[in-house]
Amino acid sequence: MKIIVCGAGQVGWQIARHLSGERNDVTVVDSNEDLVRRATDILDVRGVTGFASYPDVLERAGADDADMIIAATHADEVNMVTCQVAHSIFGVRRKIARLRSRSYLDAIVSDLYRREHLPIDVVISPEQAVAEAALQRLSAPVTFDIDSFLDGKAQLMGLQLEADCPVLNTPLRQLTDLFSTLRAQVVGVRREDTLFTPGAQDQLFAGDQIYVFCHTDDMDRTLEIFGKARTRQRRVVVVGGGNIGLAVAQALEARVEHRVRVKVIEKSRPVAERAAEALERTIVLNGDGLDADLLAEAGINKADAILCVTDDDKTNLLASVRAKSLGCPMAISLVNDPALIPLMGPLSIDAYINPRATTVSSILRHVRHGRVRDVYSIGDGEAEVLEAVVLKTAQMTGKQVRDIDFPEGVLMGPVSKRGKIIIPTADTRVEEGDIVTFFALSSEVPQIERLLQVSIDYF
Repeated sequence: MKIIVCGAGQVGWQIARHLSGERNDVTVVDSNEDLVRRATDILDVRGVTGFASYPDVLERAGADDADMIIAATHADEVNMVTCQVAHSIFGVRRKIARLRSRSYLDAIVSDLYRREHLPIDVVISPEQAVAEAALQRLSAPVTFDIDSFLDGKAQLMGLQLEADCPVLNTPLRQLTDLFSTLRAQVVGVRREDTLFTPGAQDQLFAGDQIYVFCHTDDMDRTLEIFGKARTRQRRVVVVGGGNIGLAVAQALEARVEHRVRVKVIEKSRPVAERAAEALERTIVLNGDGLDADLLAEAGINKADAILCVTDDDKTNLLASVRAKSLGCPMAISLVNDPALIPLMGPLSIDAYINPRATTVSSILRHVRHGRVRDVYSIGDGEAEVLEAVVLKTAQMTGKQVRDIDFPEGVLMGPVSKRGKIIIPTADTRVEEGDIVTFFALSSEVPQIERLLQVSIDYF
């Protein structure tokens, strides 16, 4: 496939890295020459320097015969015009745009912009994607990462193992024997900053970060086995009343069951006033989330969790640390810079949200259509979790798991067979129509394509 990625920032870089690694013909466009040079030096991509919305720039990027364009610059207007030019002048078939402005998003949702007037096939909202990720973290605050698969019937959870974890130093093979009725499976382990897919003989140690798949109904039991207890959030303090914080507060207000009391702290008075007008039951405090007195006024010592989602990483980290020191048991922080993620442990921050990984996952979900139904990016693009439908022509169709030639960096996760979720064993036979999941290191994602027989469909 020939794909043009407009924007060589954090999101554009990761998208280009993923797609070029899967042997696509990728061209990166950005007005910043240094970013373009960095992309071409490190990735197997072409580079074009210039404004993505200019027809001559898109022509140099190969828009005449491009299959797809992904507009992921920092400017909404540039992304929209880029898609319009790609459609009207070059006839590019599929166009994806990243939009941040709530005004644009509301207009598109209300169908004020019809496709013939604004030809964008898929709109990605980073703030909305991050807000949804934040809500998932709050639903299971003992996880540092979480996402749903197989129509919500399976959960992928990231867990930090502590010294009191009851299954440390136990081979994973024995866990299957000890908990034979548990529908759970460890698919990834990060140890000393290295992520790998474990074998049956591997053991887990204190300090490991693991990724575990489980049936949604077995979520509480799975957490208990790994030394975690799932608690329900009744009081939450949100630091940051911008688009993300507002979306989270509105979603929590809308919950009929398990109502959550929310207080929002926002430093900017105009933003705080806008949030207060949009919220009904939520108290909005205007001030600095680092102020201990203001945190006390927000009832931080009685809160079940604090969610720090300002646009400044350091503020989020410091506010989380301050809240924990004042008695808040759970801190979740928004972190844009991946270099800061190793600080989560030493700072005792319980979970983080990486907007880049969240946005990349959202885009990849729409890039890969056909048999691939869902994609989730792990960490800083280290691995992917894919959900796919098994076709009649796939190499794995009709084979038992033991007979499938899986690469070392790939593990099959839960499988949906006629609506029933199972954890596969060596004897499990993969059949046409099954919905399968894979945990794959990024370097092995192309092998998923081979296992599914035909190249991944994008349309």
